[in-house]
Amino acid sequence: MPKLKHRKLRKEIIATCRAMNAAGVNQGTSGNVSARIDGGFLITPSGIPYDRMKPEQIVEMDLAGGYYGKFLPSSEWRMHYDIFRARSEAQAVVHTHAIYCTALSCQRVEIPAFHYMIGVAGGTTIRCSDYAAFGTQALSDTMLKALEDRSACLLANHGMICIGSSLKKALWLTIEVETLAKQFTHARQNGKPVILSDDEMKTVLARFKSYGKQAADLKPGEALAVEPPPRRDAPGGNKIKAKAMKSGKAAKAAKPQPLAVVVTDDAAAPEPAETTNKRPPRRSRSKPAAA
Repeated sequence: MPKLKHRKLRKEIIATCRAMNAAGVNQGTSGNVSARIDGGFLITPSGIPYDRMKPEQIVEMDLAGGYYGKFLPSSEWRMHYDIFRARSEAQAVVHTHAIYCTALSCQRVEIPAFHYMIGVAGGTTIRCSDYAAFGTQALSDTMLKALEDRSACLLANHGMICIGSSLKKALWLTIEVETLAKQFTHARQNGKPVILSDDEMKTVLARFKSYGKQAADLKPGEALAVEPPPRRDAPGGNKIKAKAMKSGKAAKAAKPQPLAVVVTDDAAAPEPAETTNKRPPRRSRSKPAAA
């Protein structure tokens, strides 16, 4: 038997599936998870419970729309396939039937900027797609439209989907979006929530470019999202002595500087590639898929 490729990543996909159910953002065998590999992606199989899923059951697909092995890919393989084709930055995809996201999607309600954390999905709202039947190209097409300039969206009368730079990031975003959907639902029960302005959200989005990063992780030209307190033991820096602190001079010496934030428009997402509306062809290892 040939050695199984990408065993570690396959195990991580299974762990992500189990984690999303344990976190309460998915139930049973609904939902699906995928991760990019060279020339394609790995995706969960159709209908196999996550607690019994094995690495060899994770399905490999190529970017020409075919799959390898005896297990069929998830019925929602098209959404994953089209995301990996259209969004080069996407390294992982998590789709779930999270309760609050699904409830809002059944009302065709997008989540507005009632809270600044809406910015984690990349825009001023978390959109809701139009409805289309599960597993169809029409669903994938309307999903891509709702995901333009975003990393998450609701799927009308269905659920939600998130993309990330890793499986951990995609799962983290899934939990964040479901939390926002729950908060928004509760906020609406007490009246009409106050929505943050576009100007406020532009500032939030600019600061989110470095949100959660340490100083060593910043790219050239980036500033920390939030101004930190002065570091007392910075190498080569001026340490504030205890005597000065006792005399009240520390506050003046450590006066914070204004936080520089550069506001830029969101980058446009690449146009989705056209795909067929048929079951993916099974690939033979002896006959490589056409480019």
